[in-house]
Amino acid sequence: MFSKSCEYGLRAVIFIAEQSSKGGKVSMGTISKEISSPPAFTAKILQQLTKSSIVKSIKGPYGGFTIEEPKMETKLSEVVSLLDGDSIYNGCGLGLKQCDENSPCPLHFKFIEIRDNLKSMLENTSLRALTNDLSLGSFILKR
Repeated sequence: MFSKSCEYGLRAVIFIAEQSSKGGKVSMGTISKEISSPPAFTAKILQQLTKSSIVKSIKGPYGGFTIEEPKMETKLSEVVSLLDGDSIYNGCGLGLKQCDENSPCPLHFKFIEIRDNLKSMLENTSLRALTNDLSLGSFILKR
């Protein structure tokens, strides 16, 4: 459902949030390795996340990427909108260009419910909530 860029972006921001909640900063190389993302692709995603002020980049030998305390309340929907726009909430389940109530694809009416549930989950899940779940050791960010 998400673009590759958005998948890596979500993984990156969750990983950075987890490290930030422990008081740490992480390098681009560490992020790339921990989320199994190509370094150049990771750098481009981090640039977008930094430009939007979700992630903070600190330069220098003791630098790295971090998420400041107030930004831990960032909802996943903000990250998805930044990286993928809102097409995930409007697109056709089969990828058709023309799909609406007047000319629906076979999945149209079932997919509306899935999209609405996804939107609700993304709008109601903060980085802080996910870092709390990660700290319990119940979840992973790479295989």
